This record gives sequence, structure tokens and C-alpha cells, in this order.
Amino acid sequence: MKDAKTIVVAKGDGIGPEIMESVLEILKSVVARLNFEFVEIGEKLYTQGVSTGISKEAWNAIKEHKILLKAPITTPQGKGYKSLNVTFRKVLGLFANVRPVVSFQPFVSGSDNKVDMVIVRENEEDLYAGIEYRSTESSYLSLKLISKAGCERIIRYAFEYAKVNKRSKVTCVIKDNIMKITDGLFHNIFKEVAKEYEGITADSYIVDIGAARIAKKPQLFDVIVTLNLYGDILSDIAAEVSGSVGLAGSANIGSEYAMFEAVHGSAPDIAGQNIANPSGLLNAAILMLNHIGQQDIAAKIQNAWLKTIEDGMHTVDIFNSASKKKLSTKEFTELVIKNLGAIPTQLKAIEAKSSEKINVQVEPIKQVHKEMVGVDIYLMDHQRSVEEIAEIFKSNSLNLVLKSIAQRGLIVWPTAEAEEVGNSMMRLRFLAKESVKLSSKDIPDLLNLVLHNGLEVALLHSLYNYDGIDGFSKAQGE
Repeated sequence: MKDAKTIVVAKGDGIGPEIMESVLEILKSVVARLNFEFVEIGEKLYTQGVSTGISKEAWNAIKEHKILLKAPITTPQGKGYKSLNVTFRKVLGLFANVRPVVSFQPFVSGSDNKVDMVIVRENEEDLYAGIEYRSTESSYLSLKLISKAGCERIIRYAFEYAKVNKRSKVTCVIKDNIMKITDGLFHNIFKEVAKEYEGITADSYIVDIGAARIAKKPQLFDVIVTLNLYGDILSDIAAEVSGSVGLAGSANIGSEYAMFEAVHGSAPDIAGQNIANPSGLLNAAILMLNHIGQQDIAAKIQNAWLKTIEDGMHTVDIFNSASKKKLSTKEFTELVIKNLGAIPTQLKAIEAKSSEKINVQVEPIKQVHKEMVGVDIYLMDHQRSVEEIAEIFKSNSLNLVLKSIAQRGLIVWPTAEAEEVGNSMMRLRFLAKESVKLSSKDIPDLLNLVLHNGLEVALLHSLYNYDGIDGFSKAQGE
């Protein structure tokens, strides 16, 4: 076919193969300008001993053709198996997870409020980097890693998405009242980028009240941009409120690659019964068509699907008192195909989206003056009291002086904002003595003193100022 785009197709596990067949049948019926290359990923590969769940041949196909349409897969329970979704996001640089959430009342049960929002979630950073440690016998650590470039890229993407799709508001969701450095960075970049988009309203919510507002007043939101963990949670809340968990598709977008998938899982308990709803994967395919420039085909399929929904022709998962007929997977597919060219009369009809591409340009990182001002040392579980530990460092010839000891973010020395907690890591904060310029060469001398006195180090972190601003948080009472 002339101008056809080759996409990589993974049929997945559980209900994956049957809903993918449904989607492919619809794509072929509407004469989408597509060629398909099929790859095997998921459970079959896992059971063959491939811990990643994907073969070299599949990787080669994805890297050649750039676009992946993926049905749900099953990741076996137990240690040693890696999530394919996380692998795809990291290896392919899929920095943006885009998840439209729409309600279809009164045809699909859900909130009485109208839901029509898009959640744009940062996809590579935050706690989902999966970097964790057991630091001591009783203390565990998970690192929340974000970068300026990662924050700016996802925020700019959200504003560009709003502009291209004629949406009027972008909302930032963060928790910067507590995480002032990480979430504070995200919020500050959001406020700066927002100034560049005249005509698009920008506002923000702390994540807890934001989640409550989504549940109670979803009509307040248009486009939401947020960090990885919050986006994962908020997406499911929004989908639950809309009543369309099983109907939602999502796009994972990178600068070179893109992956499209249903939001729901592989549901092996109903596999092969011809009752699965293909709508989530179909809506993912619609997102894919819009992404690759086939907006006319995307709109035609979406209107046919909306017509089927408003006619009350539903699969068992969304069948309700307002439904007219309960359909099998194949019957639902056939009806969507029959409705190609039809326009919904009660649900809002879809017009072909703009062909304008979303381009994101991140500003180069500006050089700042960086100055080392101290060191934090976290000690392993210990038997000595705070006073005994502090006494070790009372007089020393180092360039560093012990300023405070904290546990779980609360000062326990020299003043006691909280009582000492047994079996919890102690954070010893050492700062430069007056008029002393520190360097990394001062760290070995400090470590020697710590170890010489029988203390074990669980974690060490250098402290810096950037253009005179502390690059570290302070404990309560510090």
C-alpha cells in the first residue's frame, strides 16, 4: 500500500491475542495505511528462560520500525522477572505516558460528572527508577531521582499537547510542601514554562487534594502533568471515576519511538471465552493513528466505536441497565466495522485532529557555581547513645564539624526535637568549619575517624550549595 507505515504488533498474553485480532480486523476494514510485523514477547519468552520477556529479533523489529502496538502481557510472579513495560520505557526513551480519560454517561456507568481529561505522566524517573537498598538490618531506602531536563521535557510536552489539541488548561500535580527540592523543582519549572503559553491557563494542586478533586469534581481538569508515581495513581482514579477503566488506551511517547497499549491487564481468567472487551486496545490504536499522521482514519474508527457504545451494544464488562444487547468480542468487533462511516448523535462526534506534530525542545542546563559545604553520614544500626556518638566528634583536627544528628528527619542532637528511636539510621551532618573551603579530599579523613571509632557507615552524601542555595533538605528543627 502506498504511504503505508509498518508497525510492530505484539499480541500479548491472556486475552491479548483475541483483542488484538479484533483491533487488526477493524484496522484492515477501515483501510488504515499500515503494514504489520508481528513479534513474540511476554509469557512465552519468560517460560523459555528469557528473563526480559523479549527476544533480540523483537528488539530489532521495534528499533527498525519505531512504533509498537502492544496487547497486555503476563509477567510471572516471583523474583528475577523484569517488567517489560518498564524495560520498554527506559530502553526506548519513552518519557511521556499520555492517557486520555473520558466518561460515556449515560451509556457506561460512572461518575455523574462529565470527565474529559488527559493525564500526561513522566515515564522514566521518580521512584520508578526502582533504585532501592536495604541500608541496615532495620532500615530500607528508595531513591526518588528526577532531573531538570526530565521535568522540563514532560512539562513542555503537556503544554504542547494542550496547544495542538486545543485544550485550555494544564494542571501541575506535586507534593512540594514536603518534597521541596524534587517536587519543588518540578513545580518551579512548570511555572516558568507556563509563561510561554499565552491562552492556556496553568494551575497546580498538592497531590492529596488533587486526587480528591479528581474523584469528586473531575470536570475541573483538562490536561494534568505530573511525576511518575502520582501519574500512575491519578490515572487509575480518573479512569475509575469515569467508569471506563477497561475502555482506556494509553500512549508512551519518546523522541524517536512510541508504544501504544490498553491500560488493563491480560486477564488470563477469561482468555479464550470470546467475552473480552477490545475497546482499550482499539483506543490505543486510535492514539497510534493520530501519532503517525493518519488522523482521518483515527476519527472514523473512533466515531464508529462511539456509535456502537451509544447504541447500547456492549460487552459483558460494561453491560448495565441502560444497555440494549450483550455482545461477544467478535460481535462487538463486527458492529464497530458495520458502523464505520457513522457518526454518534448523543456522544460528542470526533473530528480529525490537527496534523501538527508535538515538538519538545529542552533548554540547555545553565552553568551554576557549585560549592561543597558539608557531608551527611548515615550510620548502621548501633548500640551507642546520641551523646556518646556526638562526643567522638567533639574535638577533631578535620575541616568538618558535627552540627546535628537526626533520625527520620527529626533532630535528636544537639537539641531534642524528638526522642531517639532505636534501630533507626542516624544521620550525622558535618559542615565546613568557618573560613574553610571543602573538597572531596576531606571525606577520607572523616571516614577514617568514623571507622576508627567502631561506627559503620550505611550511606554517605556530599552536601553542596548551588549559586548560594542549599542543595539539601534540613531536618525538622534544624
